[in-house]
Amino acid sequence: MAPLKFASAAILGLSHIAENELSSMTRQCLKDRRFGTAEALRSETTAWHESSNDRHRGVDWQFKVSDARIKLKSIYPKIIA
Repeated sequence: MAPLKFASAAILGLSHIAENELSSMTRQCLKDRRFGTAEALRSETTAWHESSNDRHRGVDWQFKVSDARIKLKSIYPKIIA
């Protein structure tokens, strides 16, 4: 299996942010709910993300990418330049 290639660590950060947002939306907005139409789903998720964006939440990374590569060496992807 070939190692994964990434353009930069920033892309990894953005994918983690997106994953966190999707998880939050699922837990806070969608969990245990059924929507009759795509429009109802769209309306609810739009209201959720507008409210979330209004709070201007940030991401507080606990350690730098270089530290993560050391601590999580066995699971962190190898970056090939």
